[in-house]
Amino acid sequence: MGNDHAAFFGEDTEEPRGIPADLLPYLEAADEVDADTLTTEVALADEEEAAEEERAAALRALIENSLLLGPDPAVLAELGLDEDDDYWEEEDTAGEPTSSAGSHEEALDAAEHDVRERNAVEAIYQSIIARAPEHKIQPSLERVRAVLDILGDPQNTYPSVHITGTNGKTSTARMTDALLTAMGMRVGRFTSPHLSDVRERISLEGEPISRAGFIAAWEDIAPYVQMVDERSTSEGGPVLSFFEVFTVMALAAFADYPVDAAVVEVGLGGQWDATNVLNGDVAIITPIGMDHTKWLGSTLEDIAREKAGIIKPRQTVVIAKQPTAEVLDILVERARECDATVRVEGRDWEVLSTQLAVGGQMITVRTPAAVYEDLFIPLHGEHQAHNAAAALVAAEAFIGGRAVDGQIVERGLMSASSPGRLEVVRTSPTIIVDAAHNPAGARVLADAVEASFDFTRLVGVFSAMGDKDVESILAEVEPRIEHLVITEMDGERAMPLDQLQELAHDVFGEDRVTVADTLPQAIEAAVHDAEATPDPATSTGVIIFGSVVLAGMARELLRPTPM
Repeated sequence: MGNDHAAFFGEDTEEPRGIPADLLPYLEAADEVDADTLTTEVALADEEEAAEEERAAALRALIENSLLLGPDPAVLAELGLDEDDDYWEEEDTAGEPTSSAGSHEEALDAAEHDVRERNAVEAIYQSIIARAPEHKIQPSLERVRAVLDILGDPQNTYPSVHITGTNGKTSTARMTDALLTAMGMRVGRFTSPHLSDVRERISLEGEPISRAGFIAAWEDIAPYVQMVDERSTSEGGPVLSFFEVFTVMALAAFADYPVDAAVVEVGLGGQWDATNVLNGDVAIITPIGMDHTKWLGSTLEDIAREKAGIIKPRQTVVIAKQPTAEVLDILVERARECDATVRVEGRDWEVLSTQLAVGGQMITVRTPAAVYEDLFIPLHGEHQAHNAAAALVAAEAFIGGRAVDGQIVERGLMSASSPGRLEVVRTSPTIIVDAAHNPAGARVLADAVEASFDFTRLVGVFSAMGDKDVESILAEVEPRIEHLVITEMDGERAMPLDQLQELAHDVFGEDRVTVADTLPQAIEAAVHDAEATPDPATSTGVIIFGSVVLAGMARELLRPTPM
């Protein structure tokens, strides 16, 4: 694919095929743009001015990661170090020093390249998020379809599983990915938001897209995004939102890789979500709750209608247990209208049993094709058992509805992970990170903590975005938490600390709330509070929750995972 759109032209004609006529002037203009210039302008602007800083950063990275295997005087001098300073000395298997000027130069070049890629990814990310957020864009799939049309509709080159719902989407997506991977498929996964690194949103074979892959994916689509932006603004419309751009990047990257299957999570709602350009072979609808009411509707029924929009003709729709019969009826009726096959939890599939196990739980699941007994999933909470069951039913549907070999299922689910979802990041005391950010998610969190952990004292660390129903979220967890530490996150969307404090006091009372200016201070206060008891350290815990952003920040502080 790339920036080459020659495939759109016939052999005997110069007229393009499959491209809207009103985009031709922009396409012709794009032909004149040099790819190297695009790279420089978008990701590596001011490269010459930044060269010295990049080299210094690369040198620091070498020292910090022990890549320099001996005290090269030239490198040490550049860093302002002395040969007498403590340094790393390693020998190869023959007992000879492995350090050499050549290896130092190679290591420095590699580190410098790594710094350049990091800077390029960050520059691209900043340019994309500077666009309007998804909820501020007029509901339309036209912009995304226009870019994908020029690219040759890459989303149609692989089968897909499309996932919506209010809670459990990301965990279900990751388990679906793990199961399809265990079957031998190369899987691409698109989820949002990310916890720590934007590349998490686009996964290839279970790993975040490489920095080079991320840069290439952007360069592939950049000129065509610009073309559609220009056409849209010339007609008085908006440019593509940041989520629309990420969606196009993911769908194009999957085709370029290429993948055998794509697992795609909606960003917001369903019907007008940018990912709804997919004609998914299988759809999964996780439990629907109240969230994003400003954009999706003020009732469960309104939200259900919006999310039912991902159901397409003749696909298989896997529907998890819903909060009301009315919500289920809306989803089933939409499926009937589309002549889609419906698989409803409680009727066509169910979790027969769950049992706590070290590091997770054992589950038994009945699906339309089989009963799978004693499956281990390394995730806590009964809700994850239901997410795993939905993923398994979807995997069966993906291969035509037949049962999956039990050993493959075991291998797939055992490899599943869901960072930031009831994730234990420290012990003694146990510190758990969870991305629960709405009342339904908080209710699931409270139940899961009680069922999966034997805490005698639990302290919470909380922060939230300004548009969230904070009072209802806190009310769901209040009976389980002894004390709450609140803090404020960075960003204009974050709820101000004084407002958080007022709401927390209303739910917990002033004597059960502590205010901390920063997250590190909040975690320190919570740990101190949890340990201020004669109970064993193994029976006390800290739960950090309220926002995906907060969960990502906590993971970076407590469980550094360089990518």
